[in-house]
Amino acid sequence: MEYLEDLNTGPVLLPPSAQDRATSRLWSDHINRNIIPWFYKLLQAQDTSDQVAHAVELKNQISKLVDAADPTGPFFLGPEISFVDVQIAPWIVRLRRVLGVYRGWPEAEERSRWKSWIEAVEGERSVRMTTSSDELYRDSYERYAENRPGTSQLADAVNSGRGLP
Repeated sequence: MEYLEDLNTGPVLLPPSAQDRATSRLWSDHINRNIIPWFYKLLQAQDTSDQVAHAVELKNQISKLVDAADPTGPFFLGPEISFVDVQIAPWIVRLRRVLGVYRGWPEAEERSRWKSWIEAVEGERSVRMTTSSDELYRDSYERYAENRPGTSQLADAVNSGRGLP
């Protein structure tokens, strides 16, 4: 994403302030290191108690991100979509379309900061134009939900506790 940002061919996603750019990069890293792995741990967990524990951890990691966001939003830094929003957008979509289907992930609480963020991200034209059908998400993630061994490097990494490939 930073490479694309450096090309200066689309809307600016990193803010002009050096401190805000650094903050955006740190929270982007949080998504990559904490939200994405817990998403897959929850999706691949077959034991109900593991699913509950992983769901709690995923919610905690999302809450940290929401707490760091601009309080009025609706996006991470305020009224306009930015770097962190683009990083979290695919996972916002997958929460409902994948975890909702396979693990009963709940809808966001009405009038919550998280709900307004979800609505803003899902309402963004660029997100809508790059989001697959619900059926494609179900088909693509079924092997993870059933935790079929040897079907992907990602599944193998999550199962072994290694970093994501």
